[in-house]
Amino acid sequence: MLHIAVCDDEKYMSDKIRMMVFDFFCRKNMDIEILQFSSGKELLKYDGIIDILFLDIQMKDIDGMETAKKMRSRKFKGVVIFITVLKEMVFQSFEVQAFDYLVKPIEASHFEKTMERLLVSMKNAGESSLLVQKGYESSIILFDDIVYCEIIDRKVYLHLASSEIVDFYDRIEKLETKLDSRFFRCHRSYLINLQYLKSYKNKTAYMADGKEIPVSRLRSKEFSNVILQYMKEWRL
Repeated sequence: MLHIAVCDDEKYMSDKIRMMVFDFFCRKNMDIEILQFSSGKELLKYDGIIDILFLDIQMKDIDGMETAKKMRSRKFKGVVIFITVLKEMVFQSFEVQAFDYLVKPIEASHFEKTMERLLVSMKNAGESSLLVQKGYESSIILFDDIVYCEIIDRKVYLHLASSEIVDFYDRIEKLETKLDSRFFRCHRSYLINLQYLKSYKNKTAYMADGKEIPVSRLRSKEFSNVILQYMKEWRL
């Protein structure tokens, strides 16, 4: 499920965007949830998942640009699409990695082009990311953010570069098939991301976050070969 938010202090515009979003994803047969916020302050208080954010720039109290900056400073990684009546405001959008902007009154053709381009971008990103399903919630974890994966009692723990740990139920054999060649299963309970490997000595992999991960005797020879191959493919 995609979690989509619309933040605009004009209810008419907020409702219009909500309907355009609903119609678009309905035609794509995609499951979505749409939330509406009437101010930047209200949005900043929300701590749930937002994958795509439609954000009005001109709002009272705290404008959309400042709201976006505060969200990015909190490590918000969702897609931001600005809504504006002033085209010149768009140049500031690069500061917060905005995906696009829609000028009021929003033209259906522009909206469709933006959304189609967004779907292509998300599909391409999906080739280097992991979709994690936990209960009714789903989230996208970039391979680049995973330091190593650990399994304990049928539960997978993703240890991220941010120090966050994401857990969910899965088999490590199944998880291994979803990851790319930068990941190596060095032990029956560990999959490591070679881009975070600092050194390897005495059947121990030393990771960038300080973690020392055992390498099983049966996999130690293969591990040395994999490291060399990784350096050729990813670092050269």
